[in-house]
Amino acid sequence: MALSAGTRRTLACLLVGIGALLIVAAILIPTFTVSRVAKTPLDLEITTVGKNPADVTSEVLDAKSLTSGTGPAKVDTKVPLISQRFLTVEDPSDKNKMTIQNGQTLRRIDKQGDTGLLSAIVDRVTIDRKTGMPVDTDPNGSIAANVDAKGNSIADPVQHTGLEYRFPIGTEKKTYPYFDSNTRKSYDMEFVEESEINNTKVYHFHQQVPATDLSKVVNSPTNKLTLPAAKWGLDEEGDITMSRFYTNVREVWVEPQTGTIIDGSEALNFFYARSADKPEVTALKSTLKFDDNTIDSQIKIAKDNIDKLSLYSRILPIIFGILGALALIAGLALGLLGDRGGRTAPVGGRHAPRPAPGDAYSDAPTQQIDLREQR
Repeated sequence: MALSAGTRRTLACLLVGIGALLIVAAILIPTFTVSRVAKTPLDLEITTVGKNPADVTSEVLDAKSLTSGTGPAKVDTKVPLISQRFLTVEDPSDKNKMTIQNGQTLRRIDKQGDTGLLSAIVDRVTIDRKTGMPVDTDPNGSIAANVDAKGNSIADPVQHTGLEYRFPIGTEKKTYPYFDSNTRKSYDMEFVEESEINNTKVYHFHQQVPATDLSKVVNSPTNKLTLPAAKWGLDEEGDITMSRFYTNVREVWVEPQTGTIIDGSEALNFFYARSADKPEVTALKSTLKFDDNTIDSQIKIAKDNIDKLSLYSRILPIIFGILGALALIAGLALGLLGDRGGRTAPVGGRHAPRPAPGDAYSDAPTQQIDLREQR
């Protein structure tokens, strides 16, 4: 059934309006929506596991031999280690910031229960959901590394100053400050190269943490010990006081669009010494690296967030743009056809000729009739 001229005009205007609206939406979605979507999700819940490769040196001080017996302290070799981190999001968190809590343990798996536990900390930090950097509030976090007499952890306020568990959305090939929870300071995390892990593009970063006297960082009994020289394995007389030092070489591989850390390794070195440049007794020396399951789960997290970003930055704008263009073209075409259809069509498809003078239908002068009364 043919549409009337008025209906065609109304439909044409409606299509043009819808088309223009869709095109505007296609332009604005990447500008405004992506900036809101491109943030670390608040439902973050991640478990990462790091293990020491079998072919890498792994030494651990036997703590009992350090404080008991008469012989020198014993350092075990080829010790299998496992590091576990459990990350959750806690309050305060909102549309701009989030608080990450990380419970981390390091244990030797050749011993059972508490006898195998080497360290345990709970680290909290409130970060910007887009940049990954800690917020400006003081303090913006805490670290619990000690326990009280009842075994409850003691959280010390700590001002975090760099990235730690996430990189920025849109990670760049540059140097970032990266926070080390053992020294409670940030050190440069330098870009190394772009590479791939399981067909996923990643940026490789490297960090060197210098040897640090931990007795000046955390007031813990194990960070400074005074023992007989023989216990330290030294051929000297009297008691010797040594501090516990720490250094680390950290490598991370980051998916740049989302800032997700796909893989990571740490070359840890804890040792007792009287000077940072002269290690004397090894406390722990090993390299820990993400296991395959952790890498796979981190890739999945990154790809889920990439798909979400892609939906708003590329897929929806393309769909809205195409639909908007089609609606606009259809509306303009219908409007033009409606204008043509509203004109009167000439008879026979062409204009009829004008009657010739004298023709029966010519416009001849009308006879005038004198209506005045005849007198």
